[in-house]
Amino acid sequence: MNIHEFQAKQVLAHFGVSVPRGAMTESVEGAKILAQKMFEDGAGVLAVKAQIHAGGRGKAGGVKLAKSTEEAEKAASEILGKTLVTAQTGPAGKVVGKLLIEEGSKIARELYVSLLLDRSAAMPAIVASASGGMNIEEVAAKTPEKIATVRVDPVLGLRDFQVRTLNNMLGLSGELAKQGQELFLNLFQAFMEMDLSLLEINPLVVTEDGKLIALDAKLTFDDSALFRHPDVAALRDLSEEAPLEVEAKKYKLNYIKLDGNVGCMVNGAGLAMATMDMIQTVGLAPANFLDVGGGADQEMIENAFRIILSDPAVKGVLINIFGGILRCDVLAKGIVEAGKKLELNIPMVIRIEGTNAEQGRQILAESGLNFTVAKDFKEAAQKLKEVMKGK
Repeated sequence: MNIHEFQAKQVLAHFGVSVPRGAMTESVEGAKILAQKMFEDGAGVLAVKAQIHAGGRGKAGGVKLAKSTEEAEKAASEILGKTLVTAQTGPAGKVVGKLLIEEGSKIARELYVSLLLDRSAAMPAIVASASGGMNIEEVAAKTPEKIATVRVDPVLGLRDFQVRTLNNMLGLSGELAKQGQELFLNLFQAFMEMDLSLLEINPLVVTEDGKLIALDAKLTFDDSALFRHPDVAALRDLSEEAPLEVEAKKYKLNYIKLDGNVGCMVNGAGLAMATMDMIQTVGLAPANFLDVGGGADQEMIENAFRIILSDPAVKGVLINIFGGILRCDVLAKGIVEAGKKLELNIPMVIRIEGTNAEQGRQILAESGLNFTVAKDFKEAAQKLKEVMKGK
């Protein structure tokens, strides 16, 4: 689960990380009021920042500086309601519905710090670079030697020698090294206690008066651990998520919207990945990842089918089920009931194997609905390609 920058900074501040003074608003008038108060309190310059769940906002025109209340109001009117298209939003972009009005900082240097899970090492890792800012992706691609990675044993925690390595990589010495030590310990504590899968600060800035401040922040929480953090779950902004993904969560379906035109329904994440690979092998592209899980019942199947067909991009459907706990006859009944309730006017190929597969095929054959049945999923993908081309 992702949250907005202003929310991420609230979480980090709770763990003792220094962040700029700021507040969120959803209106131009609110931005004007906030800016006026912050200028009256001594701010020299303000940053008006679009709040969407995507990076690259600055390059897309989603971050503007203001030296007066009038400039802040103008910047807010230009950003609020605008569709920002960045490398992370996709071509459709995201509409800005929230703004962060934040006090500017006098920047001496821009650094980069992130914490993430290194699955190959089965432990958290801290990534740091002295070349932070908007072009960090280019730094990673062209000069990877400028990036240091420190893997941290979750049992032993972050050790002093690892902190020294990170400080050296960022060029922090003297008083800044002391701040760096406190910062890294606080970030690691936040990462572990909040069940984060990603914590990114870009840029982490050194100010002209010698302070380390998190000028931007991105947090991604492990969905599976949200039951431990109801306060975090309350931060979810459903308007930033794909509507069909939000709908799928209501029925405990694992659904991710993709860019293709073939709707997929599969049970088991591994089989789902293999099915999407096979779809691409025959020259098609998956419109979604949908794992109904091993314990799906008829109602879940009906809802999964409805969600797939709700996507206007879907021009064909491939259902690939290996029946175990989810019996093939239960699957078939769910598909038939959903097919009767919904207008099915696109090609659909079904491949089912496993528990009660013959009964499932019989239910499909006697349904009166226009399904194409395949024996294996390579054949299913090929048949779908043929029927989608009208052969």
